[in-house]
Amino acid sequence: MPENAQPDLSEEKAKKLGISLEDYLLPTHGRIQMISETGALLPPEEQGHTPGHEYPMPEIEELLEGYRQLVIGRRVNDQNYALVRQGRMAVYPSSHGQEASEVAAALCLSPTDWLFPTYRDTVAVIVRGVDPVQVMTNFRGDWHQGYNPHEHNTSIQSTPLTTQLLHAVGMAHAARLKGEDVVVLGMVGEGGTSEGDFHEALNFAAVFRLPVIFFVQNNKYAISVPLSRQTAAPSLAHKAVGYGMAGELVDGNDLAALLAVLGRAVKLCREGGGPFLVEADTYRIQSHTNADDATRYRHSKEVDEWTTRDPITRMRTYLRSEGALTEELEAQYHTDAEDVASVLREAMGQQPDIQPLDLFDHVYSVQTPQLAEQRSQLAEELARDSHTDNTSA
Repeated sequence: MPENAQPDLSEEKAKKLGISLEDYLLPTHGRIQMISETGALLPPEEQGHTPGHEYPMPEIEELLEGYRQLVIGRRVNDQNYALVRQGRMAVYPSSHGQEASEVAAALCLSPTDWLFPTYRDTVAVIVRGVDPVQVMTNFRGDWHQGYNPHEHNTSIQSTPLTTQLLHAVGMAHAARLKGEDVVVLGMVGEGGTSEGDFHEALNFAAVFRLPVIFFVQNNKYAISVPLSRQTAAPSLAHKAVGYGMAGELVDGNDLAALLAVLGRAVKLCREGGGPFLVEADTYRIQSHTNADDATRYRHSKEVDEWTTRDPITRMRTYLRSEGALTEELEAQYHTDAEDVASVLREAMGQQPDIQPLDLFDHVYSVQTPQLAEQRSQLAEELARDSHTDNTSA
């Protein structure tokens, strides 16, 4: 084997399972689903398992914590949507209906792993432990992102489409070179799979066998563009085999299936078997952002159909049937959610202390003469305005 080459662990895994490399890399026939849309545990033969694609049911404790985060995430989504309508925030891309994918993405990682989110992945960032108020600072239009990425190994939320995947691959490559035990999960929407950065990130990660999970939340619309205009592939998970990595399609509203699939992907990445592409089949219930009118490109009947597949209702029904979710626990989870919402309302209702001269800071390590001149001009204008106000008073 050439120096610096990585062993093809996918091929080794396929041989041990007695299946072809293609069967190992291609997603299972259908999709992985453990809990039905009515909240019932599916029998093993209906969960989508095939050789090389077997997933154990997560522990009840893990599902309870996931459900608690679902309840908090839904309350955060709805509270932030209200804050935008009240003029307290500039914009908010809601993940209402997608919370199971958000929660699972964060819970499957260890604190030393890294998460690279998109602009819609607020819930995932909060589950990673970032202060909700700091997360929302960005959407209020402040000049900084509100939180230190290194404090919780969570990158800033990326608005440019798919640039975060290149950053994720770079982080994974750097960790490999430094000998660090780090798994990286990069989140992206189905629309982002049409970007060149998506191709470049997957190709680089596959060639260098990097410990990266590319997690595609397929919520059916890239703003107003439907999935049928993004790809003709049977699924986005099928794109993985073209790069030489394993792909999997999972019910994105089934928290149990998501935790199982993503958890296994993290484990195999940590063992040197990455990268992986996981597609979550989910739906964006609310508009793309508050500036979008979703009624112009989709029918309410379609939204109603997906509303019946709500991930929170599904997991609540299952946990209650197992006797794990008591009325006391449910009440506590809702109290936790209301506490977060109350803090957000209070914080977003306060006017930030805006310092106009901050506009010129942190642009270059050494300020250019042009910026220094512009800063001086603004400082003079502010001083004149302040003097005029004081004189008038």
